[in-house]
Amino acid sequence: MHHVNAILFDLDGTLLNTLGDLRNSLNYALAAHHLPTRTLSQVRHDVGNGVRVLVERSITNASDELVDSVLGTFRPHYAQHAIDTTLPYPGILDLLGKLHRRGLRTAIVSNKPDAQVRALHERFFPTLVDTAIGEQQPLVQRKPAPDMVLIALQRLHALPAEAVYVGDSEVDLQTAANARIPCITCTWGFRTREKLLAAGAKTLIDSPEQFDDML
Repeated sequence: MHHVNAILFDLDGTLLNTLGDLRNSLNYALAAHHLPTRTLSQVRHDVGNGVRVLVERSITNASDELVDSVLGTFRPHYAQHAIDTTLPYPGILDLLGKLHRRGLRTAIVSNKPDAQVRALHERFFPTLVDTAIGEQQPLVQRKPAPDMVLIALQRLHALPAEAVYVGDSEVDLQTAANARIPCITCTWGFRTREKLLAAGAKTLIDSPEQFDDML
């Protein structure tokens, strides 16, 4: 791997296990509109492209009006319950601490709404991750567009040639490719190893300790 000065992390499924809280708020919103709820496995498969896509994938033949209405119920509920069960994956805090002590620059780049990304950053990693950016459409295109990656690199005063992206999904692989930086794919998140390999993953790690060893 090339010399690395900046490391960009996806959030959900990479740094934090947010699946339970996402499922609970989604099901709250679906039930409020008399719609079938979703299993944890279904939500795991559907996350990664932002909450609107998550809602769209959860409703069969949904109109834009219905999606908007469900989102209007989901967002305030999730804002109040985003850390009911959410926690960093084992080994993540130790890894971020080591990177911070080495002087490496770090950022979170997520398709979760920007306000929630910043709140989770402040809750779990206030001194360990330098900056965080979430979805800000229509001002900034969400992943897999490279826009948020490039903004994060600007904030870190880093070049793509000295950066690496870490994620857990096909969206992250596409994002890294679009930003023209290497991608390290973690297998503890929301996709299976088989799906990640099928999506083109080349460098996979099974624990945060393996990432530290690679650096």
